[in-house]
Amino acid sequence: MTTRPPSDDPADEPVEPRPDATRVLDDLAADLDGVRLGFEAPGAAQTRSAVTAASRQLADHLVPRLQSVDAPLLVVVGGSTGAGKSTLLNALVGRPVTRAGAIRPTTRRPVLLHHPEDAPWFEGTRILPGLARVRGGAGAGAPSAGSEDEPSRELELRPLAEIPRGLALLDAPDIDSIAAGNRELARQLLRAADLWLFVTTANRYADAVPWEVLRTAVEADATVAVVMNRIPERPGIAEELETDLRAMLEDRGLEPARLFLVPESSLSAEGMLDHARVGEIDAWLHALAADQGARGAIARRTLAGALDSLDGTLQDVAAGVEEQGAIREELAAAVDDAFADVVERIEAAVGDGSLLRGEVLARWQEVVGTGEIVRSLESLVGRVRDRLGRALRGEGRPAVAAQDALETGLVHVVVDETARGAEHVEQAWRSHPAGRPLVEGADLSRMEPGYEQQVARAVRDWQGDVLELVRSEGADRRTKARILSLGVNAVGVALMVVVFASTAFIPTGLEVGTGAATAIVGQKLLETIFGEDAVRRLARVARESLAARLEGLVAERAEPFRERLDAVPEGTEPAALRADARGAAALAADIRTRAEQATGGRTVPETTTQEHPTQEHPSHEPTTGEEPA
Repeated sequence: MTTRPPSDDPADEPVEPRPDATRVLDDLAADLDGVRLGFEAPGAAQTRSAVTAASRQLADHLVPRLQSVDAPLLVVVGGSTGAGKSTLLNALVGRPVTRAGAIRPTTRRPVLLHHPEDAPWFEGTRILPGLARVRGGAGAGAPSAGSEDEPSRELELRPLAEIPRGLALLDAPDIDSIAAGNRELARQLLRAADLWLFVTTANRYADAVPWEVLRTAVEADATVAVVMNRIPERPGIAEELETDLRAMLEDRGLEPARLFLVPESSLSAEGMLDHARVGEIDAWLHALAADQGARGAIARRTLAGALDSLDGTLQDVAAGVEEQGAIREELAAAVDDAFADVVERIEAAVGDGSLLRGEVLARWQEVVGTGEIVRSLESLVGRVRDRLGRALRGEGRPAVAAQDALETGLVHVVVDETARGAEHVEQAWRSHPAGRPLVEGADLSRMEPGYEQQVARAVRDWQGDVLELVRSEGADRRTKARILSLGVNAVGVALMVVVFASTAFIPTGLEVGTGAATAIVGQKLLETIFGEDAVRRLARVARESLAARLEGLVAERAEPFRERLDAVPEGTEPAALRADARGAAALAADIRTRAEQATGGRTVPETTTQEHPTQEHPSHEPTTGEEPA
């Protein structure tokens, strides 16, 4: 292969992009790769498809074309089922090179036809890196590697001397294939194209599917040439169809680079269409291959249009990512709200005196009904003492029993309320489309083994804190003597009772019952030992210590739900995607401006010559110094 000779034509000079052009696309690719859509939502599947399409377009077309504008122009031949794409390609080459037939889908493995000297541009992964390369033979198309359900992930390369240097023809699957995978592959290949050669027929050009695909070409400002195939050979019919098709194209904002009309014709015994029927298309392609400036103009226009079209895609993806964030917040709020209610209910049970009943009340009455404690408060609680019965000698065992009863009652409250909160969260998640998959196959409301024992240890630890608080407060000799005379456990239990009755009995305007009277006994006992201000402070410190431990226990019960949420990765931020959209738009504008300056507005050649023009083909050998867009 020869090197390209120097040129005085400014259109042949590379149009250097801004220095940060590659970085713009690299950042965009990284941010798309970082998008995470772990929550099922109504728009999640559509957003995933948009991410996949944009990522493939970057890898298949934008990055390679930005890096090497001199690479051969990729002309993708696409169209509806039975439009005759493969037959047209075979006619252009002059022999069978791609499979044509009545069995659908016909084209499953895409076939790329190129000049042998252009092979280095396509044998690697410069474009369409997700498709493995397969070398094709000189005969008819090899059997497809794909299936109706799974499209081929191979690209068959066919080096042919009949293909002019400077462009390559890619036979794509049907855009309306009966196989969904082939339909998506067809759209992927069209997104990778520098130029679309879109084939339709006289009786199907108004179908909805071709126009839906052409609409994407309008949105991307892609360069499109349209072929209307199989036009009946009746007087005036070709002109009538051309007028109608041009009107439809104009209504939809698409101005094709060329519109070719191919009459209906019988095929030869070998299934070949007469080359004369496609002579105008063939001449146009050869003229385009010979005009490097026109090829560059098409490549840059399609490149800039594809970059511009990413704006809408990235805005949609950003909105989808924001929806994911809103779902995460909604599911997290269900956890926060349910377990905040748990904390409130436990704190209410701790402070409203409901725990000072039953076994706890009986054990506390044993404590306050013993010896010196009641006698020292005889003037205040004489009537209460009459109800409590005969005093028991020795306060140690009753105080410990009361302490154990308080522990048991509080453990039951914590276990029951946290179980109730977990059930509420699970129900809320099951009723949410995105939350349901998080709880399916898992019983997150089930209490973990050992949790009840963990609660009991936490309560005992708090009781130990209270006893230590009593000891540290009685540091002076007189107070210490009073505590020791009554017993640390008895004084500690009295402080616990005050904490558990903090909102129910002290102060109160309600009728004082047995439980209230015994709570008041505890408070008055503490005031006698420590003083009124000290009791308030001790009760506050003990209450805050208990609240902290209880909140830790509730948080532990909520942890399985939070772990499920944390396991769903968050990924790229919406702001980064919107910044990428602005960067792509600025890069597109820069490419257009520089291309117009270089080409002077020169675009696609308009030759209609039937003969191939004589041309001096420039070299297109890839080098390490590929010219950028």
